[in-house]
Amino acid sequence: MKTLGIYNIKGGVGKTATAVNIGHLAAHSGLRTLIWDLDPQGAASFYFRIKPRIKKSRLLLFGKRDLDDAIKATDYPGLDLLPADFSYRNMDLLLNRVRKPKLQLKRLLRPLSRDYDLVIFDCPPSISLVSENVFRAADTLLVPTIPTTLSLRTLSQLLGFIDENKIDTRVFSFYSMVDIRKSMHKSICESAADPRCTALSSMIPYNVVVELMGMERRPVNEYAPRSMVAKAYRQLWDELAAKMG
Repeated sequence: MKTLGIYNIKGGVGKTATAVNIGHLAAHSGLRTLIWDLDPQGAASFYFRIKPRIKKSRLLLFGKRDLDDAIKATDYPGLDLLPADFSYRNMDLLLNRVRKPKLQLKRLLRPLSRDYDLVIFDCPPSISLVSENVFRAADTLLVPTIPTTLSLRTLSQLLGFIDENKIDTRVFSFYSMVDIRKSMHKSICESAADPRCTALSSMIPYNVVVELMGMERRPVNEYAPRSMVAKAYRQLWDELAAKMG
């Protein structure tokens, strides 16, 4: 079972859109896929029209309730969702009460290896105990990065944290919300990437098609399969899948 964390310290960079579209494409390719919505805002759960409510999430995180009990099927074959809950805002406090709190998500995932080929974490922004759990549970981190100075700075902060804490996970970055008409976007996209991570060549353009996900509540390839955005997500998935093996 492969594990993929979609993460950035910053919010508003396209993490959830990436998780939803990559998860949909992975399932379409034949992989048994699970998206775990870890953000208390529950955006991924909203996109899949699944009510973001988990009863007794405390028991789930303590390992006293099986993850299977909370997993929901989506409308797409091979794609399931572990929905978020607003109580996840207290997840750091709950995780801190278990033995080896930085490894709890990794422990909880082990029984799912029989049922899934790929697990995708849709992560909340910020560096926290939750995100550190994801760093240690994920084989690969995928970091959507807007081509701006501040976004590159947060990528550098993330890579520094991973190096300092000797976390053994591969980090792939890609540019999202790209508007090549902007001189800064164009210049950064053409510049050398941070050598501490692998920069993917695929880019997701800034386009209203992505924003329509909030109204359509479907992956882009379902409602706009011929759009440049859908094509970009397919290219991103193909490139990512090849590198993840």
